Amino acid sequence: MTTLEICCYGVDCAVTAQQAGADRVELCAAPREGGLTPSAGMLNAARQDVSIPVHPIVRPRGGDFCYTACEFEAMKSDVALIRELGFPGLVIGMLDEDAHIHHGQMRQIMALCDGLAVTFHRAFDLCHSPKRALEELTDLGVARILTSGQQQSAENGIALLRELNEASTGPIIMAGAGVRLSNLQKFLDMGIDEVHSSASRLVASPMRYRKAGVSMCSEAETDEFSRYCVDGDVVEAMKSVMQMSTVRVA
Repeated sequence: MTTLEICCYGVDCAVTAQQAGADRVELCAAPREGGLTPSAGMLNAARQDVSIPVHPIVRPRGGDFCYTACEFEAMKSDVALIRELGFPGLVIGMLDEDAHIHHGQMRQIMALCDGLAVTFHRAFDLCHSPKRALEELTDLGVARILTSGQQQSAENGIALLRELNEASTGPIIMAGAGVRLSNLQKFLDMGIDEVHSSASRLVASPMRYRKAGVSMCSEAETDEFSRYCVDGDVVEAMKSVMQMSTVRVA
């Protein structure tokens, strides 16, 4: 059956995903940045409270995936901590100035991971040549590639996803970005083995008093009194669709 990975911005969301039947969690901080490395405290809490596989993201900042030497040293320290805490895998990705896989950095990361399952994240969707990148990541030994098929959403990139899925002799091609209950069947029908979804809903802050005119965000119009959290009902429904699809194929 297809594996369902849920992107979680916090341990509470990871617990919700687990209870609803998710197969794996990608653990991140900073949703507005598209996911950054979770704190040591969040990592420790995840190890204590979540029993399904948790793969933390290692990403020191938002923006592109071409990192300075200082940023890369921080990433290596984060990888070492994740390995020491006993996580089964992690999510990472680096590109060079020409938007190719950064071989030197990735080789160091693979050596540091020492048996952890490495997911190369959506840096793949910004790379210059996806077919070349697939070959290079296969040679490096990454476990999977999280990709939208180099489009804004995986549904729009389904043609490349199909091509990559059929061509890959190594990494699992995991469809992500805009994968939801309403379009899940499209990915199942094309034979994708893993999908990645936030499966989220907007939740209002419990705060009763809300200070007007003061924002913690540089984008002043941002609503800081609501946030997206994993919706257990959606996760459960997605798993149900996957199970029914497996039965139909059998």
